[in-house]
Amino acid sequence: MFLGISSFQKGVLFFRNISKISAMSQYHTLKIESPKEFVYSVQLNRPEKANAMNKAMWLEIGKCFNELNENTDCRVIVLSANGKYFTSGIDLFDLMNLGQEVANHDDIARKSKVLRCFIKTYQDCLTALEKCDKPVLTAIHNGCIGGGVDLVSAADIRYCTEDAWFQLKETEIGMAADVGTLQRMPKIIGSMSTFNELAFTARKFHSLEAKNIGFVTQVYDTKESMLENVMNIASDIASKSPVGVQMTKRSIIYSRDHTVQEGLDHIGDWNQILLQSEDFIKASMAVATKDKKPIFSKL
Repeated sequence: MFLGISSFQKGVLFFRNISKISAMSQYHTLKIESPKEFVYSVQLNRPEKANAMNKAMWLEIGKCFNELNENTDCRVIVLSANGKYFTSGIDLFDLMNLGQEVANHDDIARKSKVLRCFIKTYQDCLTALEKCDKPVLTAIHNGCIGGGVDLVSAADIRYCTEDAWFQLKETEIGMAADVGTLQRMPKIIGSMSTFNELAFTARKFHSLEAKNIGFVTQVYDTKESMLENVMNIASDIASKSPVGVQMTKRSIIYSRDHTVQEGLDHIGDWNQILLQSEDFIKASMAVATKDKKPIFSKL
């Protein structure tokens, strides 16, 4: 990470990154670091619970990505996990607590309101990845189950290890996935037939199949090699114009959910502004003169 620089420079980078992180909120279920300039690492951090997604983690995911969206030191985010599993999915103890809260009401309308609020809150927490203007890259190892598939489906790019496996587990526990997989994953893999099979059967699918259907971009031998390569990709993206990268993400997501013409109108409206940005001038001059990579201002 710090090859080719002096010990003094290492120290400067270390304390600079520490100051960046300390300026953010403190998290109990996530670990936040900035290993490279303009790149932030977000790690699921309940390894003793197989990174089961309890209420605190859901809320912290939403808060974290909303916060990083406003952080001018952040241009790219890498989402990974500590411990044996990426995540075992939603924490069933939390569902039991929710069941108790619902049981406190006798009327079906009031029970339903509690459940609807719960579902909407968790939906918004994962949608924060999609609404974040910064590209979100996920590095997945071992099991990614249930809510974990919802989580990574909301990211922009997915990478995994050879030992990774995925499972849309909801039908197996008598429910339908309700926080994003059913809406996002079919548009990622492009085959409704394949997706329907995975959703209806709740069967596991492993890394090779995940790559073959287009759910992940690349499969790596080990977690270490995956993280090294994904961080390098993130660093490459972070070196590009933040104006160009962030608008590209917005346009991709907008166009996914609208007609071709609506997407063209959307990017046309934005680019009439962005083509006047200093980033366009700097980048164009660097390409024309074959100069070193331009330095872009924070955004």
